[in-house]
Amino acid sequence: MEHKVRPWHTIDTEYLIRRPWLTARRDRVELPDGRINNEFYVLEYPSWVNIIAITGDGRFVLVEQYRQGLGRLQFELCAGVVEDGETPLEGARRELLEETGYTGGTWSLISVISGNPSTTNNLTYCFVARGVTLSDTQHLDSTEDIAVHLVTRDELLALMKSDEMKQSLMLASLWKYFAAEAMGFDPEVAR
Repeated sequence: MEHKVRPWHTIDTEYLIRRPWLTARRDRVELPDGRINNEFYVLEYPSWVNIIAITGDGRFVLVEQYRQGLGRLQFELCAGVVEDGETPLEGARRELLEETGYTGGTWSLISVISGNPSTTNNLTYCFVARGVTLSDTQHLDSTEDIAVHLVTRDELLALMKSDEMKQSLMLASLWKYFAAEAMGFDPEVAR
């Protein structure tokens, strides 16, 4: 007999902390077989975006910034939070402008992924922006210190292969992008 997986039932929820960058809740849930789990923790975040931005001459726009969690400088894609009232595409375009000064290009959504669907409630929308141009200066938040780097395809692949890049949501998008390129398919999400 085939086992059919069913959703859990949330009995009640208690918020433990609600801060701009950290919201944590404790759910009391009933599993399909009737067992009760009194302590299931979920981190709530807004939607995120990341952008594989490529200039007209084929260079990739990366950012470098310090990441307190790992205590080290990181090369990353431009990324950020979708603000209230924005679509993911609007948020991605805004983040690219704010963090790098690059705009324009042809945009496509290549994946919508979750960092950890077990304990986080948000999704990350991954875009490719081809043909971006530098049109402005950075407009950084008061807590941001970001350097912009233009790298070749080979330099980016070397960063990925050497394990220098650590952000898994960005790496998933990049590996999909390069796999699609190598296998000759369009990575754009079907609409």
